[in-house]
Amino acid sequence: MGKYLNVGNAGFMAARKGTYIDKTGLITFINSTLGTKNKLTCVSRPRRFGKSFAAQMLCAYYDKSCDSRSLFDGLEIAKDPFFEKYLNQYDVIYLDITEFISDAFIKKKMQDVVIDLERRVIEELSNAYPDVERQNDLPNMLYSIAEATGNKFIFIIDEWDALFREVQHDAVLQEIYIKLLRGLFKNSGKTDKMIEAVYMTGILPIKKYGTQSAMSDFLEYTMTQPEPLEAFVGFTEQEVKALCANSELSFKDVQRWYDGYILGNNTHVYNPKSVIEAIRRKRIGNYWIQSETYESLRLYIELNRDGLKESIVQMLGGAHIKIDVTTFQNDMTTIKTRDDVLTLLVHLGYLAYDIDHKSVFIPNEEIGEEFVRAVTTGKHTKNK
Repeated sequence: MGKYLNVGNAGFMAARKGTYIDKTGLITFINSTLGTKNKLTCVSRPRRFGKSFAAQMLCAYYDKSCDSRSLFDGLEIAKDPFFEKYLNQYDVIYLDITEFISDAFIKKKMQDVVIDLERRVIEELSNAYPDVERQNDLPNMLYSIAEATGNKFIFIIDEWDALFREVQHDAVLQEIYIKLLRGLFKNSGKTDKMIEAVYMTGILPIKKYGTQSAMSDFLEYTMTQPEPLEAFVGFTEQEVKALCANSELSFKDVQRWYDGYILGNNTHVYNPKSVIEAIRRKRIGNYWIQSETYESLRLYIELNRDGLKESIVQMLGGAHIKIDVTTFQNDMTTIKTRDDVLTLLVHLGYLAYDIDHKSVFIPNEEIGEEFVRAVTTGKHTKNK
């Protein structure tokens, strides 16, 4: 059991000991992609919407270094006919990109963050497979292991887009990072031989250059196109009703404050962070908007591109604003129009997107409260 290779099931074990909503149906979906041409999955959703929980669940299920059978007892996946077939059968490489960025920042060597990532993972692979000749780059190291042993790997990458958010203006470093990901997942001959599946999650969709995705082989599930994974974006209405039934809060109050993200098949999705905090504290309140991300958006809002402030005021009055989400380049720097800003706000969770009418709106009172502050004061007020 390592830090990056086969990290075990401790994360999912801790989640199961708390208030746990069964999202193991996602495992059934990933199982259906194993070894196929659809094996590269990228899921993007806002902060505090359960990205890391999903990653830890998948690690616990696939990681061959542990026995996770008891953790899945009584959950949806345990009824799946392929549950036993794939349970704890794979080498899993788990990468939290924010960890590497934090370490590089402390060492004041941000330019080496991708090199350091490769070095650390190769070190663990070399220790786990001492009979395989060590390679200097990660794609070739994995390929050498696959050639020698026949083993395939499952990659789980959390916060994949962190470099595009935390090091926004370093295009050279971003390109180095994209080249590594392409080397791992875009070389069809090598990728098919060494990779069984990839589950990559972040806030932003995969970076675009013009109209082309930087990694076009991935199937993406985003806040503007979540189907068929909409039920795994956050808590569904039925899940929230069940939580409220065992709490002192009424479902109607929780619905009024936290409902509003209406995804495919009329699936109402709630922010898990807000709902859990409200139930735990026995009080409706603003629990999610505590991120520095909103502060970074103030610049765009105050620029008032194409009448942005007017659009926000209209949405505060209940209006839905038509936008074109296709021009957004899936980063936080190439912002040219009002629609780019509004699309970014959708991916960050500050706006909801109606795919049928191609419009955005403020989803609920929690978010509306923050927009009122932003419009009237030009400042974001954090919870105290």
